[in-house]
Amino acid sequence: MRVAIITETFLPKVDGIVKVTCLLLDHLSRRGVEALIIAPRYGDGRRYKDVPICSLPSLSLPLYPEARLGFATLALFRDLAAFNPDVAHLFHPVMTGIPTMGMLKWMGVPTLTSFHLDYARLAKQFSIGLFDLGFTRPIIDELTKNIFNWSDYSLAPSKLVQSQMQKLGISNVGLWRRGVDAGTFHPRFRSAAMRDEMTGGNPDETVLIYVGRLSDEKQIEHIRLALESLPKTRLVLVGDGPARPALERAFAGLPVSFMGYLRGERLSQAYASADIFVFPSRLETFGLVVIEAMAAGLPVVASRVGGVSDIVTEGKTGYTFESGDTRALAEGISKIAGDRDNMRHMGAQARAYAETQTWDAIMDEVIELYASLIADKQDKAIAI
Repeated sequence: MRVAIITETFLPKVDGIVKVTCLLLDHLSRRGVEALIIAPRYGDGRRYKDVPICSLPSLSLPLYPEARLGFATLALFRDLAAFNPDVAHLFHPVMTGIPTMGMLKWMGVPTLTSFHLDYARLAKQFSIGLFDLGFTRPIIDELTKNIFNWSDYSLAPSKLVQSQMQKLGISNVGLWRRGVDAGTFHPRFRSAAMRDEMTGGNPDETVLIYVGRLSDEKQIEHIRLALESLPKTRLVLVGDGPARPALERAFAGLPVSFMGYLRGERLSQAYASADIFVFPSRLETFGLVVIEAMAAGLPVVASRVGGVSDIVTEGKTGYTFESGDTRALAEGISKIAGDRDNMRHMGAQARAYAETQTWDAIMDEVIELYASLIADKQDKAIAI
């Protein structure tokens, strides 16, 4: 089986989409599936491990410099024809994906699209001069519906997003759940040295941790009320992004550590060395970091966005709240932090749940879907 993977973002950029893409590519390699990556050019990389990368000419986005727009070329068509894919998987097609899907349709290749970023809601975060881009939401929704319906099948990352896609008018929407590497994220990585580093030498205090991009839609500043109202509580922010300067001002004078991006074992240690994972985002399709934190043995306090309600059991593995409700956020943290024994018990239950959510089983379902799409194409060809 040969699979073309088309994505709007790839390494060295770090985000949830890139992480899922790499996990899928690793799994395809283990299963003996040949793959080709098509993505905007971010660096000089020509391969991801054993997988070739078809890098497209790209430009950075003025409103979002970390992202790049890729442009399909005739060279891309030649590369696709040479690879001759049996099926193509497009990660939320936009500038790179839409023209590439046109090429794939012309070649007769079955296509699968997966939903990863709610562009219509994200547009509300940006403005050009005095113009709020929120007015583009109906236009983006209509484009999204048409693009996803153009493919042979679509996947949503959570039941909430699946329902939203169906209400938008997208047909044939399945569920691509998110898993976790329970060996990489594990309580055994708890480290006294890391905890001391994260807390600035105050390891006995309650340690809240957030992992992810530092951007406006994550609403990280909403954690301030909890820090102000709960004694001996500290916040650790792992990640970076455009909102960091504003967050440094918002948390000035409070016990907050900015750790920047962490990878590998240091990231595993950071998760496991904290006490409670906090996730106040107002916009998410799943929230991969939530289940990573649970695998590390942390109870969760998170807004009800993306897949949070699918994985967090109220009062058992954490607490959820309506996005923007800072009081409920602080109350959830207080309930957990106020009883250390219960906090450890909730963390153990979170770990137990994460152990049931393996990537291997979830990625095998995707490969089975690829095979189904290929078989459908063959059946149609025989019928003709």
